[in-house]
Amino acid sequence: MKTNSLGFKSMKDYDVEGKHVLIRVDINSPIDPQTKRIVNENRINKTVPTLEWLMRSGAKVAIIAHQGDTLDYQNLIPMKEHAQKLTEKLGLKVRYVDDVCGPMAQSAIEALDDGEAILLGNLRYLCEEISTFEAAVKLTPQEMLNTWLVRSLAPLFDLYINDAFAAAHRNAPSMVAFQELLPSAAGPLFFDEVTTLSMILNGPKTPSIFVLGGAKISDAFGMMEQVLENGTADKILTSGVTGEVFLIASGLSLGKKVEAFLDDKGLTEYITDAKKLLDAYGEKILMPTDLAFSRDGVREEMKTCDAPIDELFLDIGTETIATYVKEIEQAGTIFVNGPAGVYEDALFESGTRYIWQAMAKAPGFTVIGGGDSVSATSRFTDPKDMNYICTAGGAMVRFLSGKQLPLIAAMEKAGAREK
Repeated sequence: MKTNSLGFKSMKDYDVEGKHVLIRVDINSPIDPQTKRIVNENRINKTVPTLEWLMRSGAKVAIIAHQGDTLDYQNLIPMKEHAQKLTEKLGLKVRYVDDVCGPMAQSAIEALDDGEAILLGNLRYLCEEISTFEAAVKLTPQEMLNTWLVRSLAPLFDLYINDAFAAAHRNAPSMVAFQELLPSAAGPLFFDEVTTLSMILNGPKTPSIFVLGGAKISDAFGMMEQVLENGTADKILTSGVTGEVFLIASGLSLGKKVEAFLDDKGLTEYITDAKKLLDAYGEKILMPTDLAFSRDGVREEMKTCDAPIDELFLDIGTETIATYVKEIEQAGTIFVNGPAGVYEDALFESGTRYIWQAMAKAPGFTVIGGGDSVSATSRFTDPKDMNYICTAGGAMVRFLSGKQLPLIAAMEKAGAREK
């Protein structure tokens, strides 16, 4: 894609030598729950070329990024290891400052020399950057100029770059406010993601299959109606919590443990949405016909028509796997967001393993998105066997549903101003 085919500039349109450059990247990575160490480096790897160009071009680079959120608190950790990984991959030192925008961060920014880079502290340590703040307060980009992050950092920089398409759906100060004050540009990863997803959105080979699973179901429900209505998706294969919600919406009971889990996570509201989708597009939405659970440490499966039992279901069953694999083998395009089960546990990896291996062999064009989906790709297949691995999850599915993304709107506004 030519950089001028979007309404904003590329970072390579600027002379960055000697300039203070603030770059927002997305290196939010899957974390091992026990060790709190990074277990998949896809987003870090894809960020490296951008940072290397800036540093070797003589920019004074400050990197802002997030790890975890209120919705996945177990992943909300400091980002020292991210800086270490970047240093190893770049062959250039990226210092870490465990301060987001306070005095320590500001001093470190002012002390940067040409070609140096620092990674500032986890953005999600600021209340104004977390998803619950975004949902409750609903600031406009102009109103965000009063946030601590923007007031503290904007005066220190000559240029703002965003290469975080994976967070493009977030209306947060780090994503949409600096464009109000600073010359702004997109990084190359941003352009690559938009190019690939635009191609798929505007002309997918049919049949087009969406494989939607995982535990974070808000993104799936935010786009299903649109992709079914506009024909981007011919079928949706549901699994994980998404599949359970549809099963309940279809009239099945999955038992008190599942109901309590959904209620505790605030997900019961999606049952009504699922009912509406089934009424309108039921023949296009496939649901699990069997589910797996643990009994005394042994995997067991049951038909969904035999529910309820008082267990949590942590994977799809053998019959569902076979049905979904057949659909994937016949698909022209396959979009994936969210694993089929708790694949980190050997008892419940089968659904994700066999579906992912089917996608790796399938003749259709396969796009993988979302942190856990990418992690599963590395675990069960050779990532090179997938056509495109997107850094985005929520942003990917919202883009494919045709929704305007806050980041793109902010970048276009900045581009129009600079013209």
